[in-house]
Amino acid sequence: MSDLSYAEVSARLQQRWPEHKIEPSLERVRRLVELLGDPQRAYPVVHLTGTNGKTSTARMIDSLLRAAGLRTGRFTSPHLESVRERITLDGEPISEERFVEAYEELAPYLEVVDAEQDHPLTFFEVITAMAFAVFADAPVDVAVIEVGLGGSWDATNVADGTVSVITPVAVDHAHLLGADPVTIAGEKSGIIKPGGTAVMSQQSLEVFEVLLRRSAEVGAQVAREGIEFGVVSRTLAVGGQVLSIKGLGGEYDELFVPLHGEYQAHNAATAVAAVEALFGASPETEGRVTTELLQAGFEQVTSPGRMEVVRQSPTIVVDAAHNPHGAEATAATVSEVFQFQPLIGVLGCMKDKDVYGLLEAYEPIMETVVCTRNSFVERSMPAEELGELAAEVFGEDRVLVRPHLIDAIDDAIRLAEENAVALGSGGVLVTGSVITAGEARALLVRKPRSDQPTGLHLAGDELSGDELSGDELSGDELSGDELSGDEQPEGEPR
Repeated sequence: MSDLSYAEVSARLQQRWPEHKIEPSLERVRRLVELLGDPQRAYPVVHLTGTNGKTSTARMIDSLLRAAGLRTGRFTSPHLESVRERITLDGEPISEERFVEAYEELAPYLEVVDAEQDHPLTFFEVITAMAFAVFADAPVDVAVIEVGLGGSWDATNVADGTVSVITPVAVDHAHLLGADPVTIAGEKSGIIKPGGTAVMSQQSLEVFEVLLRRSAEVGAQVAREGIEFGVVSRTLAVGGQVLSIKGLGGEYDELFVPLHGEYQAHNAATAVAAVEALFGASPETEGRVTTELLQAGFEQVTSPGRMEVVRQSPTIVVDAAHNPHGAEATAATVSEVFQFQPLIGVLGCMKDKDVYGLLEAYEPIMETVVCTRNSFVERSMPAEELGELAAEVFGEDRVLVRPHLIDAIDDAIRLAEENAVALGSGGVLVTGSVITAGEARALLVRKPRSDQPTGLHLAGDELSGDELSGDELSGDELSGDELSGDEQPEGEPR
């Protein structure tokens, strides 16, 4: 019987240096996993970085591996509603009891490392080590690990990926990673390890050059989207899309992916190549990855908070895009999949993001934007300040300001219904941050009472509403991700 409750463990984690404050070093986490016996070396690792798309791609890889009969562990960040989402076994978050046990197993070693180092272990370093230990104890056949931020100095990089996946690289966290994609790619390329395989989503030529240079330096094999693998065709379907994908070991047709957006098709192609690389697939080893396996795996894929329809009448879509690159993909997807007349946006952003770029991406598709604020008061932009920026892009007559998310959603629903050109034609898009998306889901997605998140908010200032019931640690676009988006939490969103 544990001496600590789940809420108490959540509170102890919150007291550590938060993941949006970065002190680049692997020394602390390396010392911790060393004391734990290096659990991250007990299984093969598929390691993911990038600006957008990490979490969705990680979830796809996880699902494909489970369809192949393997037991998986998955570590992603940030989370939407519950910190336990970050650590999953066979696709399911670990229980509150296991979360507490994992923390208690590490607690004596945390004290040792904290005492030895100039700075104590951070929240992200501790939860990363918890994930590694949980996966070793399970044990898992493969771990799918998403970086928190960057690559080289991310706490997850004490693991050596058999396969390293680099999703599209763009600008995000410029104050930490650099102001241009090439500089950012240099940091992210640090997860490519000697003897492994680097699977690269479509990139600019300059970013490809950085990633290829790192691969050559460490002797890693390379698989590039658009050359060794890629999307052959995609067709819209009810609830998603049907793809043909050229993989490393052949072409796979009639793959239904129950997710919206062209970017998810590219994520799917990257996931296929990653699984093939892990299995050693090539034209000479045909049969290790089959169309039937991929069909079974993709059919089970979900990606909460990524172009997720959470309500009907009017349709409400929640999306975690939090940088211009992700917002442009979201805007294109909304235009492709839905015919909203009108679309009302609800936007809550972090003040350290390119908020102006987000607004510019959404202006063509939103009739009105309702500016609000999520509960992470330390980092979120005040609704009034966001409204002033939005007025510059949209014009004052297309902007509303509602400081509380629940009020912003209520007003967006009202506008979508009042201004609909036909019955049910109006829609609402809630976006701007992983945290905004998560808190919207908590308000809008009804769950059995036993599934309600419990614990404490990292940022405090909860929203009112029955479905938003406290929660544990709030997610955070800086996971120690993202970014894709995003990684984030920020994470991703794509």
